[in-house]
Amino acid sequence: MSSEVAARRDAKKLVRSPSGLRMVPEHRAFGSPFGLEEPQWVPDKECPRCMQCDAKFDFLTRKHHCRRCGKCFCDRCCGQKVPLRRMCFVDPVRQCAECALVSHKEAEFYDKQLKVLLSGATFLVTLGDAEKPETMVCRLSGNQRYLLLEGASRHEVEIARISAVQVLTEGFQAGGGNARATGMSLQYTAPGAEGTTQLKLTAGEDASASRRQSTAWLAAMHKATKLLYESRDQ
Repeated sequence: MSSEVAARRDAKKLVRSPSGLRMVPEHRAFGSPFGLEEPQWVPDKECPRCMQCDAKFDFLTRKHHCRRCGKCFCDRCCGQKVPLRRMCFVDPVRQCAECALVSHKEAEFYDKQLKVLLSGATFLVTLGDAEKPETMVCRLSGNQRYLLLEGASRHEVEIARISAVQVLTEGFQAGGGNARATGMSLQYTAPGAEGTTQLKLTAGEDASASRRQSTAWLAAMHKATKLLYESRDQ
């Protein structure tokens, strides 16, 4: 990929919407697959009362729109200002209690797991019907749109084209804990190809820091795919 194309992919611009300032991709086609579109606000004339507590709006009880769901609430039910990174808001924005709770949970992905995905980890990678796996570093691209695989060869998988994900596990931890993640199998559609291609990532067998990093990367990728499916269902 040329530096000019990469720069075009990553270019951003500051825009003002009714909900606040947003830092969005300059080219819509290069937006994050984890992103959410701003909702249509419920028209003022259609919400004479708070959609949570049923308080009647008047001169003293003002109406506010939740920036995540677009519904209409009083200040008591929609007073929290919470970061909403999936909509690219620069500053925390007003959200209802239910949406604020979801946004707080998503903040962990952006604060912790996204950094793990961007840093990458080493896996044994089997692409398609290859006979032997190849040792490769897997990481998420800076614009969050591609899974980059780099080793003796180089490949990239568009995140939006991933159709199925399965975490590969083995055994159970002592005390009835969860099975240990050892890898991941992804199904995706390559541009111009018919049918799907399988990508298998397997963590190394050693108990080194590299193995721990790979396990953390798998957990972060599993969370990322959940957000991806939520974006598709929007």
